[in-house]
Amino acid sequence: MKLFAPAKVNLALHVTGKRDDGYHLLDSLVVFAGVGDWLSFSASDELSLRVEGPRAGGVPEDAGNLVWQAAKWLDPKRGAAITLEKNLPHAGGIGGGSADAACALRGLSDLWGVEVPAGAEALGADVPVCLHAHPARMRGIGEVLEPVPPLPELWVVLVNAGEEVPTGAVFQALETTDNAALSAPRWDGAEEFIQWLSATRNDLQSAAMAVSPVIGEVLERIGRTEGCRLARMSGSGGTCFGLFETEAAARACAAAMPSDWWAEPALILGAAADAP
Repeated sequence: MKLFAPAKVNLALHVTGKRDDGYHLLDSLVVFAGVGDWLSFSASDELSLRVEGPRAGGVPEDAGNLVWQAAKWLDPKRGAAITLEKNLPHAGGIGGGSADAACALRGLSDLWGVEVPAGAEALGADVPVCLHAHPARMRGIGEVLEPVPPLPELWVVLVNAGEEVPTGAVFQALETTDNAALSAPRWDGAEEFIQWLSATRNDLQSAAMAVSPVIGEVLERIGRTEGCRLARMSGSGGTCFGLFETEAAARACAAAMPSDWWAEPALILGAAADAP
């Protein structure tokens, strides 16, 4: 059994508060892109994890990996042989670890014949939306998911300059945590969607740029490419994205990025199950 774990993209991310326990409250429009990691599962008495692929370097193969943690959270007594093909950059703000964990929960649920219980946010704020696997408005600390109107067909170009951006450092650099929430998601077609999205923000972008100034260069390079309708950072960085209405424009943008940067054009998916 082999399953796709697509990149999660925060097209908008508002930080609307901070709880007494230190968790930040978010209001975000989350979608998925047709680029990501792959996980393979087979029956085994013991739990094992092997990581391979172009981004496998430095990725743990034990309890330090969210895939392992997801397996133990789902059923600490069962085993499985899991192979993770790592294609997404580390600490990139596109939910690589969370997407992998959610994919592990789906795969192991099927392999073991058990239901995935509520409370997956215990593994990470992005795990519930990655498990949901559809475009959604994500609120609270990641556990509140709401449907959004149908998305227009758009291409996204994901770009990462290769500098890992620790989430904790970005939140520490955040100056304001009590920001306005998203307006109600309403659009009909690409033009209305872009207009709605242009009035939103990523409240972590400035803080991430303070931690990793190269993010500003990435945004500038994406934004000046022909056909780019919006350039913004995803999540807590350092992956940025550009939105395009045609495949040709998206591929031209990716090709224009420096050769030592990670740049991938992909369709925005209606559901995470739509593997490329």
